[in-house]
Amino acid sequence: MGKFFYSDTTKVDIEDRALAHLQMVIGTKLRRGEAFHFTWREDASLGDGRTSVWMHASIPVVYRFSGSRRPQLNPEWLDALTYTANSPTGLHLVPEPQHSAPGTGTVRTVKG
Repeated sequence: MGKFFYSDTTKVDIEDRALAHLQMVIGTKLRRGEAFHFTWREDASLGDGRTSVWMHASIPVVYRFSGSRRPQLNPEWLDALTYTANSPTGLHLVPEPQHSAPGTGTVRTVKG
């Protein structure tokens, strides 16, 4: 389970494979100077709500992976995530396409 850090206030656990895909989509959008919302569901232990952050290039982002190997990226999943990032509601994690490599896209917010 990797970690996504945004600014100095938000830390979220995200499965390494999903985090690698999110890193590519977020990096591409920010590199192009495009700000957007990123929303995820909270873990049931935290109330099962949602958190949404405004992604902007001026705010620090850190991706910390628990594994040392880079996962193979699935172009179909990148396309699906990019589609959500370009929508009015912004980026949110969608399941990896079934006929592609497995991955659950688990997200869990960590207090602290």
